[in-house]
Amino acid sequence: MDHPEHAVILLVEDNEGDIVITEYAMRQAKLVNHMMVARDGDEALDVLFKRNGFEDAATPDLILLDLNLPKTDGFEVLKTIKSNKTLMRIPVVVLTSSSADIDRIKSYDLHANCFVAKPVRSSEFIHVVQKIEAFWFRIVKLTPKSD
Repeated sequence: MDHPEHAVILLVEDNEGDIVITEYAMRQAKLVNHMMVARDGDEALDVLFKRNGFEDAATPDLILLDLNLPKTDGFEVLKTIKSNKTLMRIPVVVLTSSSADIDRIKSYDLHANCFVAKPVRSSEFIHVVQKIEAFWFRIVKLTPKSD
């Protein structure tokens, strides 16, 4: 991706506080002009597959995925993304409150691009989100979008 100011991030998160703080961190970084939020795994898959009212949804450049989600859990969402020929190229950052080794191992086994445990303090959380965004949109060269 050559123009980070046009980046689209899909945040898959059910915790309203984490949604608000992530949106705040993105605004402060001034890199992303569009962030979509899916509040459960089913909604995330609907956005990604452009179905059930999300037919016009943009294809994200980056997915921030919580593991502990209602309906379809984060592991299943990750597995579905990484087994789809088109979606598999979208980087998935597992951003979760879990720091369990088993969750980290399973995430990488399912081809997560990275695993980040959410810091407890809001100032640290903001810093981490901004670093993730800076890394994926300033340093990494993402695959071009087809849509």
